Amino acid sequence: MIAIGSQAGNALASSFNATFERETLQGRKLVSSEREARLDVFRRLHRHNTRRRHSRLGQRSPIACQTALDTTSTTL
Repeated sequence: MIAIGSQAGNALASSFNATFERETLQGRKLVSSEREARLDVFRRLHRHNTRRRHSRLGQRSPIACQTALDTTSTTL
């Protein structure tokens, strides 16, 4: 977590929101209902966290990266 009001946190959130908006709205004119919009957002977030590869994570999805970290031994 980044401190509230942090410039780094704001940049990270802005970058995510811009990418999310671009990928979600690309090629769309209208959303027919609030329910459709909510389902689309859920699908996109699920894909972002489980399948979409990220360059900062070595071309792994966030969930694959977290799983790899969880399986690494942390004994002293």
